[in-house]
This record gives sequence, C-alpha cells and structure tokens, in this order.
Amino acid sequence: MRTGVAETKVPPRIANILLNALKGGVVPRVGLEYVTVGRALEISAIINDIDLIADGGASFRFIVGKYGSGKSFLLQTIRNYATAKGFAVVDADLSPERRFAGTKGQGLATYKELMQNLSTKSKPDGGALPLILEKWISSIASQIDENEIEEKIFELTNQLEGMVNGFEFAKGVAAYYRAYREDDAALKSNVMKWFRGEYVTRRDAKTDLDINFTVTDENWYDFLKIFAAFLVGAGYKGLLVVVDELVNIFKIPNSITRANNYEKILTIYNDVLQGKAKHIGFLMGGTPQCIEDKYRGVFSYEALRSRLAEGHFATEEFKDLTAPIIRLKMLTQEEMYVLVEKLRDIHANLNNYAPILKHEDLLYFLTVEYNRVGASTHITPREIIRDFIELTNILHQNPEKSVSDILGSNSFEMAKGGLSDEDIHSEFQEFEI
Repeated sequence: MRTGVAETKVPPRIANILLNALKGGVVPRVGLEYVTVGRALEISAIINDIDLIADGGASFRFIVGKYGSGKSFLLQTIRNYATAKGFAVVDADLSPERRFAGTKGQGLATYKELMQNLSTKSKPDGGALPLILEKWISSIASQIDENEIEEKIFELTNQLEGMVNGFEFAKGVAAYYRAYREDDAALKSNVMKWFRGEYVTRRDAKTDLDINFTVTDENWYDFLKIFAAFLVGAGYKGLLVVVDELVNIFKIPNSITRANNYEKILTIYNDVLQGKAKHIGFLMGGTPQCIEDKYRGVFSYEALRSRLAEGHFATEEFKDLTAPIIRLKMLTQEEMYVLVEKLRDIHANLNNYAPILKHEDLLYFLTVEYNRVGASTHITPREIIRDFIELTNILHQNPEKSVSDILGSNSFEMAKGGLSDEDIHSEFQEFEI
C-alpha cells in the first residue's frame, strides 16, 4: 500500500484536464499515459501495426467494446503514441452528418473533420497541415538553390503521380510553395482550403489555383492515400486514421445508404490487405452490436462479414490479436483498483494534499460500486471513474466527513462478491508501474 504524499507527479495543467474530462465522461486528449492500466496485449498488437506502417505497410483494425468499456480511451492512447513516434494522425467521430458515404456530402464532411484534426508531435491538438507543408518546404530550401526548389518539389512528388490524382496533389504543394515564397496570405489560405476539401466546385479551384480537381464524397479516401505518401516524403513515419462511433452507420435507417457506407469500409479494408495502400493505418471504434448485428451492423454486409468473422478456434480465453477485430473486455476489478489509486494520487497532487483515501477506503469504494444492482453486467469503467472523482472532490471539499459518511456504513462482510484484500495484494504486483 502507498502512503504519504502523492507519488504520481502529473503536471498541474494535465492533471486538471484529466480529472475534468473523466468526471464529465469524456476521453481527454492529453495525459492518458498517466492513467492507462491493463490492455497490454491489445496495445502491443496495435503497436506492431504501427511498426508495420512505418516500414511501408498498411493496417486496418476494428476496436470493439461496449459503451464505457474504454474503447475511445484506447483509441486516444494509440493516437498519442503514434504522434510521439513521428506519425501524423487524423481522427474523427462519425455522426448523422459525418459518414463514409452519403447523398448530402457526408463522406466529404468526414474528410474535412479528419483534416481539421490533423495532429503531429509538435502540433498535438490538430491544425497541423500548414506546419507540415512549411516544414517540408523549409527542409528542401535548406538543401538546394532557390531557383531549383519548385523543380525539386515536382521531382519529389513524382512518386505521387502514379496514384489517382497524384499530379493535382503535387500542384497543390507547388502552389503552397509559391505562396510561402511570396508571402501571399490569400494564396496560402486558398491552398489550405483546397487541401481541406472546402472547394465546392472544380471551376473555383481552377480559377484560384489552376487545379482541375477537388476532394469529393467519392475520392476522399484516395486523397488520404496520396497524403500518406506525401507525409513520408516530408519526414513522417506515416498516417494513422482514427474513426470512432461506427454506431452512427448502424443507426442509418435506409438500408441502401448503410450498404454504401459498408461498401466504402470494404474498399479500404481490401486495399489494406491487398497491399494497395502504403504507410497508412485505420482504427475504427464501435460497439459489439454495430459490428455483429446481422440486420444493420457491419456483419449485415456479407462481403465484410465473411472477411471479419472469427474462425473456429478463437475463444474468450484464446484470442487471435492479429485478427481485424480486437474485442475489449471490461477492466478487471484488480485493474480498476490500480486505476482509482492513480486517480487518487493525481487528485491529491493537483490539490497539494497527502492522499486521505487509504487502501481500505479504495476497497470499500469498489465493493460498493460492484455490488450495485445490475453492476455485474452493466457497470462500466466510465461510471466508476466518474463516481470516484466525485467522491474525492466531496471529501476534499468536506474534510470533516469520512468515506463511510459518503458511501454509507455497510461493512465488507455484508457486501458479497466485492474485492477481497487478498485479491488486491496478489494482483496488485502485476500492475504496479
């Protein structure tokens, strides 16, 4: 058991973001490394994918878990890991307005959201496109004579010309260089608008940039592949695409529209497995129902179901972590103990006090949580985290109160099925960092 002052030294700004986000039931975009527990096998499998992408390959995974199981948390953890390792990352949550395909520009809306959230190590909160372009141009300018730079840009983008619309992409980069060289803010803005998919018609793009191409619902995925190839030329390891809330495809009432979205997923999946995509990876998060439902889920599209369904030998105990679907189980009670202890220490460190919740108090809290009616099947880490942060806030604001004053005075003996002291002592060593 830990005693004394808090040991988890988290910068106050990060600690404040962590606690506020988790209390509000959302996943923070920073500081996840301070509260990550469990998921070692799943994280290891995805890190192997990231290494593969860096070597010129591609990957595709579904991350599947119930609401509140930590699915989005895992996606954000991997996102942060990838940017730290030199990748560019784009991420988006699907919604009724953002899908893979649609009749009202929903696919393009997803692309726009992805590009808006383009992140790198030095720009982790999105909006990294200008930085990436200027970094690439600056690196070229430092190596060759100014008169040769534009020629060098097209030379370095020749590899893109074999890709669909690669030549137009190269023209966009060249236009940005001209804006950069001439300090033309209006031209820079137009090029950024073009890369972000904000030109409505080809005519407008032709007039402003002399580029007879725009990103659309039909071609946005091909454009992402070109962008991944460009990123490698700009010094990045590759591009990771993170898409959460696949349930919004499941919720589409029109069966033809759903099928069109699943067809787009199939196109991406086939590209990855057939080696047509390079230096790019996809992580897609969804619930078990939105994947497995045979009437409306991913598995309702036979071509996907036949590719994604598990074989005969995988079980709950023996998982194939190279399979395209990674299924998340709820964190164990022992893992939750480690997590609430980390949160206790972060709260104490942020508010400059020695932790008042002792080992027995943490056991007491978790016992109460796990013995609520229906907890065995419905309680989630999200709910437990939210309750625990609320408890620490109340105790800090009311120092005269004890844990039993807040939680009630039920003894451990009366609470059946909770964590035992022996369980924690035996399992805690495994998760101690």
